[in-house]
Amino acid sequence: MTHEEEIDQEEMDWTSHLGELRRRFFWSFIVFALSFGVGFYFREEVYNYVANDVPFQLTVLSPFDIIWVYVIIGTIVGFLITIPFLALQLWLFIKPGLTKHEARVSLLYVPAIFILFALGLGFGYFIIKDLVLNFLLGLSDGVVNEMFTVNKYFRFIMQITVPFAFFFEVPLVAMFLTSLGVLTPDYMKRTRKYAYLILIVLGTMLSPPDFILQLIVAAPLILLYELAIMTSRIVYKRRLEKLAAIQDQLDNE
Repeated sequence: MTHEEEIDQEEMDWTSHLGELRRRFFWSFIVFALSFGVGFYFREEVYNYVANDVPFQLTVLSPFDIIWVYVIIGTIVGFLITIPFLALQLWLFIKPGLTKHEARVSLLYVPAIFILFALGLGFGYFIIKDLVLNFLLGLSDGVVNEMFTVNKYFRFIMQITVPFAFFFEVPLVAMFLTSLGVLTPDYMKRTRKYAYLILIVLGTMLSPPDFILQLIVAAPLILLYELAIMTSRIVYKRRLEKLAAIQDQLDNE
């Protein structure tokens, strides 16, 4: 095969891979659209569940407010269902380049992504949301008349829960990047102080301007980063052992 033919073959391979990846993203988008429809169909059940947990009366200021609430509900349900499907599609995309053992181990990432995403949503909704909301209500108690719109309240919930859903994926991302050789636990340790600073800033963005509450919100983010270091260390150690075994095999040959 000539040099020009090799270049043409490589370009064909890249085109084929990009086409396959595009198809997998397309089907993931279809799943998101269908999941969004499911969330929109059960919008009243989800709305009633959330509204029954509210210690005040929600108000609608315009007909579009309730529509945006239903869009938020559909979006969260769409993310919850699409995330594991997208992870499965990405696993199927990289599977041909993996050994049987690597494929079997990496398949565990798919349910783990869904579980961590759901845990992050639950943590943001049942813990962080109540902490922030009780603090804000305590500031206005007996001072002003409280009136909360449906649109603003559901936007508030989305701003609290969705970031934590993605933050909970950090340990898994660290494991994956370490397995690829992109990340090491030593690098994460060296950049720990910068990561802490970023996480504290994020904690201030997700919570009211109260120092104690900001620390409470930032604390789980810091714990997630430390957990990411631990998971990275485990994967890195196994990777070194595997590379050492391969080197020993080559030396014996």
